[in-house]
Amino acid sequence: MPRAVREQQMLDAAVRSFARLGYRAASMDQIAQLAGVSKPLVYLYLNSKDELFTACIRREAGALVAAVRAGVEPGLPADRQLWDGLTAFFTHTAENPDGWAVLHRQARTHGEPFAAEVTAMREDMAAFVTHLIGDAAREARRDPRLADAEVTGLAQALVGAAESLADWANATPGVTARVAASTLMNFAWAGLQNLLHDTPWTPPPPP
Repeated sequence: MPRAVREQQMLDAAVRSFARLGYRAASMDQIAQLAGVSKPLVYLYLNSKDELFTACIRREAGALVAAVRAGVEPGLPADRQLWDGLTAFFTHTAENPDGWAVLHRQARTHGEPFAAEVTAMREDMAAFVTHLIGDAAREARRDPRLADAEVTGLAQALVGAAESLADWANATPGVTARVAASTLMNFAWAGLQNLLHDTPWTPPPPP
């Protein structure tokens, strides 16, 4: 069997083990058995448990970002691009629950090297959303140069909300990708439209 194919089998087994048992409880023996290979072969290909876990994070993060980008067709109205991106995000996380568990639960809680890999994925997502907000501003005929901090904050908030909602959707029977995307779209788009049309919510004066 070609090395690349065998390595993907090992990563598949590792993602399943890390997601369901946790990073510390998952063993190289079990991962090798699940992949149908010897433990020495796992070490030969991926050197250590840390490197195996890092490879899992990178693969799952890359697949998620690629799915979101592939789901969005450039040139469509900004709201449609955002809808398509959210639908692609929730579809991918629903179809790959073990990969999402590795990214959202395991990688964040087992040390800086692993968390940094997820942070890089989040920044990629946030940059993509920031671009969509800029498109929305241009469509609204508002000066597209919104305050950088404001745009960045909006993008980070949307990405964080999507992550939390994906976790909830995967644990809640009957919540489909379209339902999750619609929930977040209804929550976020109305507020964004108010901001773009100069009718943002105004906080009350301090006491």
